[in-house]
Amino acid sequence: MDNFGDGPRSVVVVGAGVVGLSTAWFLQERGVAVTVVDRDRVAAGASWGNAGWISPGLAIPLNEPAVLRYGLRALFDRQAPLHVPATADPRLWTFLAKFAAHCTPRSWHRAVRANLPLNEECVEAFDVLTANGVDAPTTEAPITAVFESAAQADVLRRELERLVAAGQDIDYAAVDDVREFVPQASERIRAGIVLRGQRYVNPGWFTESLARSVVGRGATIRHGFDVRSIRRHPHAFSVRSATGQSVSAQAVVLATGAWLGKLGKPWGVKVPVRAGRGYSFTVPTDRPVAGPVYLPDIRVACTPYHGGLRVAGTMEFRGADAALDPARIDAIIASARPLLTGIRWDERSDAWAGPRPVSADGRPLIGATADPGVFVAGGHGMWGLTHGPVTGRLLAERITTGKQPEALREFDPAR
Repeated sequence: MDNFGDGPRSVVVVGAGVVGLSTAWFLQERGVAVTVVDRDRVAAGASWGNAGWISPGLAIPLNEPAVLRYGLRALFDRQAPLHVPATADPRLWTFLAKFAAHCTPRSWHRAVRANLPLNEECVEAFDVLTANGVDAPTTEAPITAVFESAAQADVLRRELERLVAAGQDIDYAAVDDVREFVPQASERIRAGIVLRGQRYVNPGWFTESLARSVVGRGATIRHGFDVRSIRRHPHAFSVRSATGQSVSAQAVVLATGAWLGKLGKPWGVKVPVRAGRGYSFTVPTDRPVAGPVYLPDIRVACTPYHGGLRVAGTMEFRGADAALDPARIDAIIASARPLLTGIRWDERSDAWAGPRPVSADGRPLIGATADPGVFVAGGHGMWGLTHGPVTGRLLAERITTGKQPEALREFDPAR
């Protein structure tokens, strides 16, 4: 690496979500001193309210061709899982046009192939963290997808077949008695598919535990540090906040999720990244839910959480900092209520909305920018938790060795 000998000895990581903190942790494993800064606090964005799935078997790129057909029908429907509010924002429409251009079989297959190394190693990366000081267990459990008809189940089955044909290892099977796996399934549920070898975690707890581990290993985390500029100096970079605070290091990692584009653009990051906002809330259940439940037709994920159920869903293309829209949660409940029983929907709590970083071509951005000392990790869409730790491990290797891991070749931020 230019000017850095065998690699930087100090790094500033911008972003205290699971991707940024995983990168910090694995950099520490390689002897690098790390400072983490965040505009808000640890797990303030998508790392807190997601469904908590560690699910390589369902890490399906968002640019699936059917999404384009569905999206055109549901574009302005406030009840639809995919929602684009009426707006005159030309940058949003430019992004959506580029995203639509990548909703082709060829582009989708390329994203699937690119994700294979991340899917193969993502569970192991979690195990490395939890075996070495991250005190937040992962729970192994199958994910059960439930459907109102066998025809609907066939849609997911064919998608899984395409993933397997591309090289993804997935252990899945149709189930005859759905209620054996999901007792809460209503009488409207007539078919199911179970995916084994998956896991789930309390995502906020995991991210906060990861932050404590990073601090315990010598790092500093600075909250309320809203980065406004990054400047290169002869042997270091300075990272300056909106309030005039500054930190310096020999390299910088941008792991700012949906806000990646603004900071990355001056360093040659060309792939647009926008906020695909997700919503979640918690509801009590009459009896425990055995494991994660997926409702593919309404794009809703349900996960055991604090003795109840965390319900997560929707994809809303609005500003990353937009306020929570209660109508989106009402829409999730209206669509899920007929499919599950024993859920006390009217007692919901922990309503949350957060911005998932969606890239225009369905692939995340991981690696070096046009400057050899500025790196990027983001744009994972719905799979930032699943791919966060393995992203951090691969990027730490790239930063400290100066060599591009083959697994990162398709994720070049300057592509």
